[in-house]
Amino acid sequence: MRIKLLALCLLATPIAPAIAQTPSSTATPATVQPSPALTQRIADLPAIVAAKGDFDAYFASSFRAQIPKDKFDAIGPQIVAQYGAIGAVEKVTVTSPHEATVLLGFERGIATIQLTIDPAPPHAVTGLLIARIEPREDNAQKVQADFRALPGSTAFGVYALGRGITPRFEHGGGQAMPLGSTFKLWVLAEAARQVQAGERRWDDVARIDGQRSLPSGITQSWPMDAPVTLQTLATLMISLSDNTATDTLMRTLGRDKVDAMVARGGARDPGATLPVLTTMEAFRLKTPGNARLAAQWKSVGPDARRKLLADHKTQIAETRIDAALFGEKPLALDVEWFATPRDQAALLDWLRTQGGDTALQIMAANPGTPSAALFDYAGFKGGSETGVIYGSWLLKTRKGNWYAVTGGWTRTDAGVQQTAFMNLMNRLIAQLAAQ
Repeated sequence: MRIKLLALCLLATPIAPAIAQTPSSTATPATVQPSPALTQRIADLPAIVAAKGDFDAYFASSFRAQIPKDKFDAIGPQIVAQYGAIGAVEKVTVTSPHEATVLLGFERGIATIQLTIDPAPPHAVTGLLIARIEPREDNAQKVQADFRALPGSTAFGVYALGRGITPRFEHGGGQAMPLGSTFKLWVLAEAARQVQAGERRWDDVARIDGQRSLPSGITQSWPMDAPVTLQTLATLMISLSDNTATDTLMRTLGRDKVDAMVARGGARDPGATLPVLTTMEAFRLKTPGNARLAAQWKSVGPDARRKLLADHKTQIAETRIDAALFGEKPLALDVEWFATPRDQAALLDWLRTQGGDTALQIMAANPGTPSAALFDYAGFKGGSETGVIYGSWLLKTRKGNWYAVTGGWTRTDAGVQQTAFMNLMNRLIAQLAAQ
């Protein structure tokens, strides 16, 4: 699960470490000059990132509506904790009089920041995106060291695909990790299998019935019996981590079929996660009122878990959920979906070779990395809840080689920092692109 303000967002998809939206722009000649207002906003950037500037004057109201001051001010200290004190602006690449890419120096790293200001007075900042943060003279060994320094449990791997699953670099590649919403790749794979087998079509229609889940997503508020195609459900499930779309798609495909995909997709110990819970089942089992059931879930195998769901179907279905319970502390992390980085690499390879073009297009709807433009293909699914974050990328290099980059971080005593995790994974991806 992932918490945004007070809203419970089950396993929402982590995205690139962004601070509000950055409008798209068209590149202009290298000789373009920044406006005086853009030059001043760039000069003020170090103080703003350090939470020492005038937030209300610096950012436009449209930005502040998305990212309030307390949320923005929490980001700078996280970066400083990992990369050291904020330094100076080291380089500016102007793309228009009102837009620039800025390299902001830190003691042990460099942040690439895309900055956009309003052309109209008072020229407030409308977009600020931290595209990536790279340690100075980075390499895979430094990434591994930074992963090891994180509290809790971590695992990741970079795998070459094509002739089996070949580890290029890994840390805890055989260690089972909670996946969060990354489990939805199994659902996508089963949908793709059924379409490829001629059992269903992507344009088959399902309906959003009364069995709604909680956000993240949008379909939980759609009208009763709203018709949606399987492709629409799958796209919302992957790109927005829509939980109601996920549960609707799982019921349409059949839980037993999704369970079978766990093994078919390459998991070496599929029993660790079976049966595959819907998002709403996971919410309800995690509530303190069902603590006894959650403890049983941890201690028994797949068949006993299926019996538990059947025997307590009414109790689980009638469980009331208080979103406030899912806050700063991890809750019942044994009620989850589990796989190793090697398992995830195998599943990504299955999707690459057997999932078909539509499944790959769905995965590419949210590439999850600012380095996506450096690859011929970038597909992604990730997920998080308090104490859990995981991400899986399927990448094709400009030379035509396929890779899986996948990993996670979990701790049982406190939450994890999404920005820190995504920076580490994007450092691996950036190194892969450079190679």
